[in-house]
Amino acid sequence: MPDAVPTLTLQTVPDGAPHVVLGGSWSAARLAANWRGISQALADLATPQALQWDLRAISRLDHTGAQLLWNTWGHQWPAQLQWQPGQRAMLERVVRFTAPAVQPARRTLWQLFLRLGEQLWQLWDHLVGLLALTGQLLLDAVTLLRAPQRGPWRDVSGHLFRIGARALPVTALVGFTIGVVLAYLMSRQLRLFGADTFIVNILGLSIIRELGPMLAAILIAGRSGSAITAQIGVMRVTEELDAMRVMGIARGYRLVLPRAIAMAVAMPLISVWTTLAALLGGMLAADVVLGVTPAYFFATLPLAVAISNLWLALGKSVVFGLLIALIGCHYGLRVKPNTESLGQGTTASVVTAITVVLLVDAVFAVVFKNIGL
Repeated sequence: MPDAVPTLTLQTVPDGAPHVVLGGSWSAARLAANWRGISQALADLATPQALQWDLRAISRLDHTGAQLLWNTWGHQWPAQLQWQPGQRAMLERVVRFTAPAVQPARRTLWQLFLRLGEQLWQLWDHLVGLLALTGQLLLDAVTLLRAPQRGPWRDVSGHLFRIGARALPVTALVGFTIGVVLAYLMSRQLRLFGADTFIVNILGLSIIRELGPMLAAILIAGRSGSAITAQIGVMRVTEELDAMRVMGIARGYRLVLPRAIAMAVAMPLISVWTTLAALLGGMLAADVVLGVTPAYFFATLPLAVAISNLWLALGKSVVFGLLIALIGCHYGLRVKPNTESLGQGTTASVVTAITVVLLVDAVFAVVFKNIGL
């Protein structure tokens, strides 16, 4: 009898009320053999809480069967229930250790207003932290200028290699691909108006002034900005930052300043490298699609694009590099000593850095709209 197949029968008693009679073994082993059928039969019952349930014919009821019934009842006792003492103890044990279903509460306007205020306060907190970090960076720069022989130059050279040299392959690949795509798309439009030669003007101005610095900044923000946050965050998790504070080592001078210098130096070089790769890709695509030879491209490019655009791009790259370094260090220093906070800080660092780069580039475009155009 304990190995009997679980059964479910819907009957109608003389007073007309539906009556559910359960029988057999409602154990994990027996339910697993026909889990889909039993689950479907329970799901087909309309308003199971209003039905009359008779469990007295069940030969065996374990935690699995009791949990299945409790879920079917919607975590509430049915209107009428007939059971044996052992079954009652099992069901009450399942009820005691089952968390009640929590219905998501609708947010009121006041709660939404408080949520908005909380987000604005967090934004203000981040802005104050970044401002303090920027001020500390300026003070550390003055200290470095007063005693350059005691500066963290070894750290600067290491970060230059990791941020700059190791980023050259990926930035060149992305720049070359973007140049090819731009030249191919623009060639289809320029050919309609017989303006094939103007592809040099469009490619040169767009890549040198905007796309080169932007592509480099976005790639470095995703690659090196996240690395900066992760490195400093791991130091927080392993309590190295606390050890530095106990030893009296300035975190800004040893952690923020070398990364800011390395990023400010590497970003213009990576920007020029990405711009050259994009121009190379656009030049080759223009030669293949439009027949614009590389010789004509090289001869026309200096006449089509003023040198001030290059200086503007280099200046933007320096600002982008400093912002990426500051944001990466800011989120790294705010990491809490746990791995979850480390992942959240790294993600927030990348998203914030890319967003800030886009906003600052828009500001540059508005402020210097009359330069080089």
